[in-house]
Amino acid sequence: MVVKICGITNREDALAAAALGATAIGFVFHPESPRSILPKDALPICQALPSDVWKVGVFVNRAADCVSKIALRLGLDVVQLHGEEQPADYPEGLRVWKAFRVRKELDAAHIELCPAEAVLLDGPANGQSFDWALAAGKTKRIVVAGGLDPDNVREAIRAARPWGVDASSRLEVSPGKKDHAKMARFLKAALEEDPI
Repeated sequence: MVVKICGITNREDALAAAALGATAIGFVFHPESPRSILPKDALPICQALPSDVWKVGVFVNRAADCVSKIALRLGLDVVQLHGEEQPADYPEGLRVWKAFRVRKELDAAHIELCPAEAVLLDGPANGQSFDWALAAGKTKRIVVAGGLDPDNVREAIRAARPWGVDASSRLEVSPGKKDHAKMARFLKAALEEDPI
């Protein structure tokens, strides 16, 4: 089970998430987000993380060459695309996850054919969940996001049987600052729930 903690803006939260067992740490490179971080500020955090923790850069409608340069400079393991970008536009060898917002239904064929390593299914708006059963039964690697917290992540995993889960806003004391106790509970619940 891949467990990603997203919206990291400081070293303390990043290292805590890694120590608690997070598979991946997400950095939001989108200026309009309250969890936005500049690449220059993310660099020392990326350098401080253990090598086995994936560093994921979240981008919204940034040019592919710009994303590739940031990924190379920061040593990102994955780029996560949240806008109109097409994974096929990115260089071979760059790991890409493509995000889709799920409202009332899901275009399963579109998801399955997406040429990304994984598809992240997010709620209709930030911090909102969707019907997790819509994510079940896919052959594509699915990461479930949107409204996940320590109290509902087990239910989400049971319903969706995803490859991974991703949480951000519901693990915070304020935008960009994580509640370490909530983060610990979330990671414990997610990592203990067997998706098989």
